[in-house]
Amino acid sequence: MADPGVNRSVLLVVEDDQDDQLLLVDALRAAGQAPTLKFVQDGQELLDYLRREGEHADPARSPWPSLILLDLRMPRLDGPAALEAIKADARLRRVPVVVMTTSWS
Repeated sequence: MADPGVNRSVLLVVEDDQDDQLLLVDALRAAGQAPTLKFVQDGQELLDYLRREGEHADPARSPWPSLILLDLRMPRLDGPAALEAIKADARLRRVPVVVMTTSWS
């Protein structure tokens, strides 16, 4: 598979909580940042997006991200499992990943 071009302004956010999504949008606006934000709900959808599978097969609708913001706790495939899958794939591991969580233990 050919290496997709990186769009320097696309942030892929893996977050299942809509309130946390809105908080991120507000924070970026307040900081004067205007990246294109793409949201997926869990780790499995993240991998589908990066692998161009299912509803994310169209690169125009699912542009290659310059950065992934990854929540730790999500349904289906959680953050640690998704990060492990990304780091195991030579093509995917080149995308920087920032792990985030709003959970408190």
